[in-house]
Formats: sequence, structure tokens, C-alpha cells
Amino acid sequence: MPIVGDRPAPPVRPADGAPSATEEVPTATAAPAPPEVQELPTTERPAGGRAGRDLRAAIGVGVGLVAVIVASLFVWRPAFLAVLVTAILVAVAELTRALGAGRLGPPLVPLLVGTLAMEGLAWSRGPTGLVVGFLLTALAVLLWRLGHGPAGYLEDAAAGVLVALYVPLLAGFAVLLLVPDDGAVRVLAFIATVVASDVGGYAAGVLFGKHPMAKSISPKKSWEGMVGSVVACMLMATPFLVLWLDAPWWSGLVFGAALAVSATVGDLGSR
Repeated sequence: MPIVGDRPAPPVRPADGAPSATEEVPTATAAPAPPEVQELPTTERPAGGRAGRDLRAAIGVGVGLVAVIVASLFVWRPAFLAVLVTAILVAVAELTRALGAGRLGPPLVPLLVGTLAMEGLAWSRGPTGLVVGFLLTALAVLLWRLGHGPAGYLEDAAAGVLVALYVPLLAGFAVLLLVPDDGAVRVLAFIATVVASDVGGYAAGVLFGKHPMAKSISPKKSWEGMVGSVVACMLMATPFLVLWLDAPWWSGLVFGAALAVSATVGDLGSR
């Protein structure tokens, strides 16, 4: 305590309401955190709907593709060949990239060149030309990959031959359909039946689908949708084959059912 003369100085009193030096200042306590706001249930449906796809986008893309295909088929058939070859080249590049992500290295350059050769030979030489083009493409894949060393050669070479077999060889049958005089109608019948398979399966699956075909692979694909796909394919294929291709009525049923089954199996296998 400070000393003034012989007497100690009087203590300094704090102002009214202020704590003294010896008093403890209470600490401010944090306000309790507000309770967590629970997420309210929403009635908004996912953009893809029950079938898991954007229907508007699918319809828009489909209409655009049909317009391009029909125009190229009936105006100048080589134009359709150019559209088809472009799509095949894109598919080859995409499949090669997907296999590369899985640590396989199919050589892209011989596959692209071989695709052009296969479709060109199919157009000019028919089935024999398509087979010869495939064999030359497979040989080119083996030789090209050999120049990159022995490490992983068998896996990469086998993947390259698989790409050549799965994409340009099978797509070459569309080129073979186009070659005859009624090739435009044949191709259009095939495309229309494929579209019917997708539309019929989608509609039946959304309206009646309750029993999934392969839940672990494609939960949205149902047996009811499969039946709708088969029926739609039959209804679409029969008029084309009977009226424009002079085929017996039952051929449309067989063709429609076969296409629906193969399209469904291919869809499940690609997932």
C-alpha cells in the first residue's frame, strides 16, 4: 500500500459497478449452441426419374440422331457411311481409353487405321473384304505392340484384338446392310427396331417394373421391361420386313425377339 507521510494512503475505491482489484471478474459463458436443424423431407424427385435417366435429354439426342441418319440414308448413302465410320472411330477410341484405365494398353493407331480399312473393304468388297480387313488389323495390332517391348505384350495385344473384333468388325455388318439396292430400308428397319427396344423397355419398366433382372448389375432393368422391349421390337420389325422387304410375317417376330434379347444382353454386359 503506498505511504503518504507517516500514514498509509487510503485505498482507491473503484467506480460504481466496477470490480475491485481483488474481486474475480466473472468470465462470459458461451451461449449454448442451437440444436441441429434436421433436414426436412423433400418431395423433389431425382432428375433421372424411376428409370435413372434424363428423359428430355434422351429424346432430344434421339430425335437429332434420327434426323441425321434418315437424311444421310435417303439423300446420299455414302454420307451415312461417313457418319457410321465416324461413330465407329469414336467408339474405338473410347473403348481403348477405358481399357487403358484398367492398366491395359491396346495400340490405338493400328486400330483406327484398321477401322477405316475394314469399313472401306466391307463397302467395296462385301463380307470377304470385312474379314480380310479384320485379319490385317489384328496382325497390325500384334506387330505394333511388339515394338514397345515384351512387358505386358500378351495382355495388350489381346485387348487390341478384342477391340477390333468388338467394335469395327461387328459394326461392319451395318455397312454390309447398306450395300444392296434396298440397303437404306434395311438399315432403317434395324435402327427403328433398336429404338423400339429401348422405348418399349423403358415404358414397361417405368409402368410395371417390379422384378429386377440383375440387381447387382443394373437395378433399374426389370423383367417387365424386357417383355415390353420384346413386344415393341416385334411390332416395329414386322411391318418393315413384310411391307418393304417382302419377308414372311413371322420373320418380323423372330427378328424383333432376337434383337431385343441381344440388345438387353449387350446392355448388361457393358455395365
